[in-house]
Amino acid sequence: MMEAVKLPIRHNEVDIIATDKHGEIVLIVEAKAQKLQTKSNAIAQLKFYLNRLEVNNAFAMLADLEEIEIFKVNNENDFQKILSLKTVDILKYYDAEFPVKKIFKLYFMTLLEAWLRDLAYHWKSVKPPASEELATIGLLDMIKEGDTYSQSDYDK
Repeated sequence: MMEAVKLPIRHNEVDIIATDKHGEIVLIVEAKAQKLQTKSNAIAQLKFYLNRLEVNNAFAMLADLEEIEIFKVNNENDFQKILSLKTVDILKYYDAEFPVKKIFKLYFMTLLEAWLRDLAYHWKSVKPPASEELATIGLLDMIKEGDTYSQSDYDK
């Protein structure tokens, strides 16, 4: 039986956390179920969370209804955008109606987690959307056989 990971941050602060197969945090996700006019506040939140978590060489993801941006975080909290994906191209695979229906935050987070878990365990496909891109930046190997945790995991 897999032991629960004790996260060094309150559950309601980070939308989604992904860990590697050893339980180390490798990705934090800020999800916004709207099109962001300005992303500076959301990026500042991600930086704040990463500082609190004290993780090095992790990734951060900012996802809104139009774009999924992935940032590489190095030592010294250097924050560099390294990948941008169209949200619809990723999430329509998990809900074919994604492009045409109203999406609320909890469901948006559920779809993002479904994608991350598909990348880790291939529960839906052999080659989930954006696998090649995530492999190129090194994130795919890090989340393989890992786990995800979201606010909804703790709100039960």
